[in-house]
Amino acid sequence: MAPPTALATDLALALDPARLMTACGLPPDPWQAAVLRSQAPRQLMVCSRQSGKSSTCACLALHTALYQPGALILLLSPSLRQSQELFKKVQDAYRALHHPAPLQAESALRYEMDNGSRIIALPGTEPTIRGYSGVDLLVIDEAARVLDELYLAARPMLATSQGRLVALSTPFGKRGWFYEAWRGEADWERVRIEATQCPRISAAFLEEERQTMPAPWFASEYGCEFTDTVYSVFSDDAIDRMFQFDTDPWYPQGAFYADPPEHASGP
Repeated sequence: MAPPTALATDLALALDPARLMTACGLPPDPWQAAVLRSQAPRQLMVCSRQSGKSSTCACLALHTALYQPGALILLLSPSLRQSQELFKKVQDAYRALHHPAPLQAESALRYEMDNGSRIIALPGTEPTIRGYSGVDLLVIDEAARVLDELYLAARPMLATSQGRLVALSTPFGKRGWFYEAWRGEADWERVRIEATQCPRISAAFLEEERQTMPAPWFASEYGCEFTDTVYSVFSDDAIDRMFQFDTDPWYPQGAFYADPPEHASGP
């Protein structure tokens, strides 16, 4: 039997996922602790690069597996390599806790625990993820880059389990399910963390990035803004104005239009 102090520590970790993240050597920022403690069944996290969103969700996945016996946790990303990187953060947290639960099976893509819980990293293609059901936690990393068909194929996995869905990403333009969900009215808990809110990202580094990157790219990567991509020929605003018949599509309403030069002549 474990000594009383060990039982008390384990109980504290079970009751508070933020304590588990601290025990892994990653003291959470206030927003990370709030995400971990949330009971919301649907969460959207629009966060800056290197703000700690993936580490937060890795600790959430591990906590669910440890303290919800028989849980099925799926890690989904645009590619298998990215899903594997998120799973590696789960492995790092597990090792930092000194292997808190025995494993029946372990690979570069999955944990199977003695308590029946499984954590599985999935490839980012719609045909290959089908077949899972009763999912207790679905984590979608780099969600803005996950194709609509992949997202729509994954959602039914939560149907019978009433499982939790957590989607995290930096923005990637004004398109796709992630953008629509962020600006929509569905019952999502929304979290937005800019780079200036992360104490591990210095103002000097951000200024260097600002001077190096195109403005829309910087605004997306660090400012968490859903901007037109740098590859766009026309802005979304210009396209919207094309379908407004009471204004010129190329100029803001009320813009000044100069008369053609007097010497200009037509055919």
